[in-house]
Amino acid sequence: MSFSTLSIKKVLIFGILDFAQLAHYYLSNDSDYEVVAFCVNKDFLPLSSTFCGLPVVAFEDIEMSYPPSEYLFFAPMSPKKMNRIREAVYHDIKNKGYKMISYISSKATVFNTAIGDNCFILEDNTIQPFAAIGNNVVLWSGNHIGHHSVIKDHVSVTSHVVLSGHCIVERYCFLGVNATIRDGVNLAEGTFVAMSAAITKSTEPWGVYKGNPAKKSEMLSTDLDF
Repeated sequence: MSFSTLSIKKVLIFGILDFAQLAHYYLSNDSDYEVVAFCVNKDFLPLSSTFCGLPVVAFEDIEMSYPPSEYLFFAPMSPKKMNRIREAVYHDIKNKGYKMISYISSKATVFNTAIGDNCFILEDNTIQPFAAIGNNVVLWSGNHIGHHSVIKDHVSVTSHVVLSGHCIVERYCFLGVNATIRDGVNLAEGTFVAMSAAITKSTEPWGVYKGNPAKKSEMLSTDLDF
């Protein structure tokens, strides 16, 4: 896919791990954005000063070289600590005055859907009409997001998840590979849905749900080493 050089917008990526490398690939090959640098916190600066052939700079000082008036930001981070590390970075970037982009694959099926910023939506996602996606949401490849469903901020959905119609996914939820959510179900804040779990009833905050039909574990999602 080719894009006019006049439409290219310069983007900074937070991180130098797998998610950052994938974001660089997707943005470089399937968007009109130009990635110009990566950043991490000073304590995590690598010995090498480059990543994917681009400079790596300290986040604490990034506005000195890359001012918010001229650059956009993307922070496609992992769901560790039930997405709360990604949330903290998201707010740190916003507090510096940067606008954040979302990446939506050209191979995703998206209708007139409201989608927030700093979302990472990969190929083969189907987002049906009247659904809504909040800020800082990751939808890995191959998911079905049903009509009239709402995914709120700081949520991670892995792959091949079926979220049926009229569902609500509250903040900080994590949905594992091949999970299925019945229509009309509300996933409470911080719900962890395990791989291949089938959720047939609304959940409790920070609960861990496994099995088919899913049952609530005794542990909380905040206790997971994840």
